[in-house]
Amino acid sequence: MSKLNPEWAIKEIDQFLHVTDQVAYDNSDGGVFIIGTYTRGSETEASQRAHVVEQILDRVLPGWRQERPAKDQSHAWLRDQASRAKAALHRAAELAENLGDNAPDMDAANLHPWAWDNGRSYWNTGHYHQAVMQAAIRINAEAQAKLGRMDVSETVLFNEAFSLDAPKEGAPRLRLMKNDGGRTYQNLHRGARSFADGLYTAIRNPGMHQPREGDGGEEQLALEQLAAFSLLARWIDQADVDNP
Repeated sequence: MSKLNPEWAIKEIDQFLHVTDQVAYDNSDGGVFIIGTYTRGSETEASQRAHVVEQILDRVLPGWRQERPAKDQSHAWLRDQASRAKAALHRAAELAENLGDNAPDMDAANLHPWAWDNGRSYWNTGHYHQAVMQAAIRINAEAQAKLGRMDVSETVLFNEAFSLDAPKEGAPRLRLMKNDGGRTYQNLHRGARSFADGLYTAIRNPGMHQPREGDGGEEQLALEQLAAFSLLARWIDQADVDNP
């Protein structure tokens, strides 16, 4: 998945801010002056622009929907969020340079689709743990479909899938490389098996979902968990199925 184009995003935000701008008018009818404001663009155009801006906000300001008011007929609140996103886009490099160590950022949208797509809506509303759970469910389902195994799931499924034993009828294996008889083949599949087992065991432990002080908070913990699931998803996606 490609990265967000900042120039395009800023242009879209500017267009939204322009059409939703409140313009003052001064009109008189029969000697009575009427003073007020009107939206520069039509409501239809404003709604269309708002739809695009909301997708940009999902990328630039994750969790922005959490405090969204029930009604925002004038787009006032959305305009405020759009202005924040524009500032973030304009000054991203400067902020990274001055507020941190300028380490590379991890964008959840660039994770493997099995780890991200199903949980996107949960993530954007601040339900980070639920987003991780959706990743676990999706990856398990994709592995079942690839192997034709609906009789087992999660830890049992992956322990059998990455087993070094030869495939059996009704129990094919996932192979990350051809068996050349060397240690690399054995270590790779033993590691994948342990990794999958660890993920599907640990994420069920409530203690693993409580970030400690200094860990970066719930969002950071969930992002790290999603990244781990994304790696497992890539292995499964790229693996060959070894049938008996």
